[in-house]
Amino acid sequence: MPEETAATSTEAARPKRSDARRNEGVLLEAAAAVFVRSGVEAPIREIAKEAGVGLGTVYRHFPTRSDLVLAVYRHQVEACAEAAPRLLISLKSPSDALRAWVDLFVEFLVTKHGLAMAMQSSGDSFDALHDYFETRLVPAVASIIDAATDVGEIRRGIGAFELMRGIGNLCIVPEGDARYDARRMVAYLLDGLRPTE
Repeated sequence: MPEETAATSTEAARPKRSDARRNEGVLLEAAAAVFVRSGVEAPIREIAKEAGVGLGTVYRHFPTRSDLVLAVYRHQVEACAEAAPRLLISLKSPSDALRAWVDLFVEFLVTKHGLAMAMQSSGDSFDALHDYFETRLVPAVASIIDAATDVGEIRRGIGAFELMRGIGNLCIVPEGDARYDARRMVAYLLDGLRPTE
């Protein structure tokens, strides 16, 4: 009888772990959207409402705001990193994959800049994020650049870090300045990667 109870308890726990993972993913997507819209100081209840969960669920997964900020950052870095090979396989050319990846990267940067103030003020827990960002994303974009270079769609000598840095600089927009379109400027940058005849 005790063995059956233990087995039943274990089986009952499995769906909860799956639900917990699903809830965490929903929370991270919701938090990213709220941070872009309202900043990282947005009330936690706004994130819970966006995710369709209770406040307790948010705090169970992320006991502090800095835990949530770190998790959103890492979640978005992982999404960008994992997209690179998928885009190379699914799109008709490496240059199409590069443009699609850059679109995702620009979306990430919007959220990243929204998180920048929290990262600067939260101390040691954020120190490794810059290295993590480079470790995951530089190889991802390098694989696409290499593929596009190999088929002659972009010029040789484009560095992955250099390209990411250039895109990042173009995405720094003063808040509320409607005169500047970062996406248009990034599109011009990508056009400039084409080989000259």
